[in-house]
Parts: sequence; structure tokens; C-alpha cells
Amino acid sequence: MRLIPAIDIIEGKCVRLTKGDYATKKIYNENPLEVAKEFEAAGIKYLHLVDLDGAKSNHIVNHKILEQIATRTSLKVDFGGGLKSDDDLKTAFECGANQITAGSIAVKNPEIFLKWLSQYGSGKIILGADAIDRKISTHGWTQSSSIDVVEFIKQHEANGIKYVICTDIGKDGMLQGAATELYSDILRETSVNLIASGGVSCIDDIILLKNTGCEGVIIGKAIYEGKIELRDCIWNDENFVVKNG
Repeated sequence: MRLIPAIDIIEGKCVRLTKGDYATKKIYNENPLEVAKEFEAAGIKYLHLVDLDGAKSNHIVNHKILEQIATRTSLKVDFGGGLKSDDDLKTAFECGANQITAGSIAVKNPEIFLKWLSQYGSGKIILGADAIDRKISTHGWTQSSSIDVVEFIKQHEANGIKYVICTDIGKDGMLQGAATELYSDILRETSVNLIASGGVSCIDDIILLKNTGCEGVIIGKAIYEGKIELRDCIWNDENFVVKNG
């Protein structure tokens, strides 16, 4: 299973939110590149980079930070937030994104999303399936819908999606464990490469998600709050994580 730290950007700074609420913003570092280099030094290979300004503005905003991280580290970056147009997507890939994550556009404008999937391929486009009470949320988690998250993923798997990031918004930033029941349901109904996000608080949570069948796990606040020390993790060639000792 891949271990994927998250960097969320507001006004050029590395921040974390609780349950996606912008009013709960906590700044952890003024320099996201510095954070990315620390992850790289700890043996990390992948990074989840979210442009929260872009998510609110409905267009890419912090692409320069993406470019800095992509050109000055060896991290493979998946980038999301505010990707609403062909130009946004072009900018993200030109600035060094290895993959992009698109969620709101898949709900509000599925024709564009499917065009991107056809144009760039299923290895480059990740479906963002962010949900609260198992219903899809969009626009930086500020808008809710009546769409069931499992059905949403099944629909896009039929369209060719292979990678899905699913965030249980109610658990995000709470450090109270991940939504393993939801992920089990998704994996029972689909065969996507599922990347879990939200609620991870310790190494045991990571191991539980691995045993659930998740292909990857995104970790944010647990790293920044010192609950998980990346240097205490042991890696093999597939980037599996196990308990140290």
C-alpha cells in the first residue's frame, strides 16, 4: 500500500482543515516546498497536493507551488483543487503533476471529465469521491448532493476510472480512525484502486486500511500533529508500510 502525505494550500501556505471547514484553518508551515522536502527525506515517494484556494475559486490558483515541488523534489504529485477547464488541466500537467484528482467536475460536468479520461488515460486521472454521510460533496466540500458515493464510483468505474480517492469528510482532520466500513463496501462493489483519506491517526489505522484492501492512504494532520512519524515506518519496494520493530 502506498503512503501518501497531503499538503493543502491556502494563500501559499501549508494548512489543514477539520471536516473541510475553511474556518478551522491551521497553518503548519509557510513554505510547502520545505514540507515536501521533509517528506522526501523520510523516504516518501508520493504526495497529495490540494489547491484549496482553487477549490473555492473554481480555477487553478497555486500552480506555482506545484511547479516548485515537482521540479525540486522527486515526489510523484497528484494535484487537485479547482480543476474545471481544459486550461486548468493543461497547467497542472505542465507544472509537473504526475496525476490529477477531479471530483466536482465529474459531478457537475461529466462530459468534460470523460473527455479528460479519454485524452490523458486512466493512469493520469483520479476520481475524487468526497462524501459526508455517504453522499457526494463538491466544490471544496461546500456543496452537498444526493448522490450515493458507492454508486458514483461504480458509474465511473464503468467509464474507465481505475484510481479513486475517497474522503469521508466527517472523519477528515478528526484523528479518530478512518472509514473502513465505507471502504470495505466500495471494494466489495468495485475493483478500483482505492485510496483512503480522512481520519487516520496512527500506524494501526494504516495497517487496518491495508488489510481492508486499499491501494493507498492519504495522511495529513496525523503527520503534522506528530501522531505518525514517517521515519518510524519501514518500506519495501512496493512502498508498503509496517510497524517499526
